[in-house]
Amino acid sequence: MTTSVVTGGAGFLGSHLCEHLLANRHRVICLDNLETASLQNIEHIRDDAFMFVNGDVMETIDIEGAVDYVFHLAAIPSPIDYMRLPLLTLKIGSYGTHNALGLAKFKRARFLLASTSEVYGDPQVHPQPETYWGNVNPVGPRGVYDEGKRYSEAMTMAYHRQQGVDTAIARIFNTYGPRMRPYDGRAIPTFVRQALENKPLTIFGDGSHTRSFCYVDDLINGLYILATSEEHYPVNLGNPTEFTILELAETVLKVTGSQSEIVFEALPMDDPQIRQPDITRAKEILGWTPEIDLEEGLRRMLPTLGREPIRA
Repeated sequence: MTTSVVTGGAGFLGSHLCEHLLANRHRVICLDNLETASLQNIEHIRDDAFMFVNGDVMETIDIEGAVDYVFHLAAIPSPIDYMRLPLLTLKIGSYGTHNALGLAKFKRARFLLASTSEVYGDPQVHPQPETYWGNVNPVGPRGVYDEGKRYSEAMTMAYHRQQGVDTAIARIFNTYGPRMRPYDGRAIPTFVRQALENKPLTIFGDGSHTRSFCYVDDLINGLYILATSEEHYPVNLGNPTEFTILELAETVLKVTGSQSEIVFEALPMDDPQIRQPDITRAKEILGWTPEIDLEEGLRRMLPTLGREPIRA
């Protein structure tokens, strides 16, 4: 049986990936220290091929037996958390990635790094292709996450070139779906929570800055296809349909049927003004493209929160 290790496996993306791997007949070892994740995300998994290990990527990862894939998703990805834990965010990007790569090297496993569109910073190229080097502020409040992921990518390629590790890099754009934490500071869970509580939807800035939102099932499918490919260089994974934040808020109100108003506050420092993936390489190399649009994704997400969407 194919064995996969998923670091950060009890998190939002990690738990969905564990399910996907099990559905594809993998033995799954879920490693997580639960710093920002929750056992609730995986408590429903009842499969003899699944094992949870309460472990920390900051320490040497010791797994018995053969390992075929290492999916390195451990990170501090939400603004609320990396502002609170800046040093840990950097250390996971460095020591944590080093340890996960060390496991892949020792086990001769295929390694996939879950990187991020934040490596592009506030981009001057639109949409963003993998060849764009980015415009990141290393000393700004977001720098600990952005630069931590850029360092992770550099380390991944160094292990590939010098140590011969079979590696892949996924640059993940904004992803949403069930199991997102309602208070993690990201736009969709914040707007959905506010709408369901009939509270004002808070937009930072004038609402003209943009994002592209990928439903979690599409993203996880892309990660799996990339991991099972032979590609080594970064590949953007995200939905290329771009929305302004104001359009996102209006869509949330439409789907939830909420009567909440929209209010505007000051934009945080270094918040990117545009974000849209160029997924040409994903289409050409992986044959991957997302299928679920924003409105449908939100409708799928709401029942998991105990609320049925309004049907148009």
